[in-house]
Amino acid sequence: MGAENRWKSYGGRRKMSTLNLSDKIFVFANHMFLIFVFLMTLYPLLFVLSASVSEPASVTKGEMLLFPVGFTMEGYRHLLKYKDIWSGYGNAFFYTITGTFLNLLVTIPAAYALSRKDLRYRGMILGLFVFTMYFSGGLIPTYLNMKSFGLLDKRTAILILGLVSPYNLIVARTFFGNTIPWELQEAARIDGASNLTIFLRIVLPLSKPIMAVMVLYYGVSHWNSYFTEMIYLRDRSKWPLQLFLREILAQGQMAAASIEGADAQSVQALMQQQDTANLLKYAVMVAAILPMMVLYPFLQKFFAKGVMIGSIKG
Repeated sequence: MGAENRWKSYGGRRKMSTLNLSDKIFVFANHMFLIFVFLMTLYPLLFVLSASVSEPASVTKGEMLLFPVGFTMEGYRHLLKYKDIWSGYGNAFFYTITGTFLNLLVTIPAAYALSRKDLRYRGMILGLFVFTMYFSGGLIPTYLNMKSFGLLDKRTAILILGLVSPYNLIVARTFFGNTIPWELQEAARIDGASNLTIFLRIVLPLSKPIMAVMVLYYGVSHWNSYFTEMIYLRDRSKWPLQLFLREILAQGQMAAASIEGADAQSVQALMQQQDTANLLKYAVMVAAILPMMVLYPFLQKFFAKGVMIGSIKG
């Protein structure tokens, strides 16, 4: 009871004056750790933002640590002139929005079905999904399958591959099993509601937290994806933003490697090419980060609740 009596709340917070020495040390250490994690997370974002408006030479030499050095907007001017970036932006939005919608269309009903107690063999079916988390056919058989289906260099291939994430399916199934009372569904069945009616009228309206989590998980995965697109897409007009960013990074590295051993006339051109690639690289990074940073605040209030409820037990 002594520890309970020391717990006093003011505005939802525990007063430091009521804590004993060991509690104060724990709270202080906890705050310092969280501040450290926050700074470690914030620094790369600030560095990329500052590098995008700094002189490339200052960034390359390490003169810029946090704040811009030699302020310039050349990177963003090159970005506006780079037409491929805008087609990549459009493709990235298409893959993210359409892909996330299809992911939800498959994952949410499947997770709800696996959460129902009256589904026969649900343990075996879930086991098949879990099996695919650890074992797959491999890249070459998958590529040959996509080729036999005629899906090479098609947007459909990007949307089909990874249509269901077993991890996300398990999180959503756990949410439905722990949050939607089985008695509520039984009462609806007694009142004459069909399974489809229960799902659409009762389950979905109560599932906003987990749907927000799924949107964020799937959306970020689609937005940052580049390897699948690199393997299956050859037409540049279908490339997402991340593939063009990879191309820009490769150009900068190639220019830097070519400087060694080049003649005097070529060195200056290669250095200018490297500087342009570095300017464009950081500007594209900022453009790539921005949509996810804008989206997260709208989902954050649902995100924490959905993750915690979906992680209680599996």
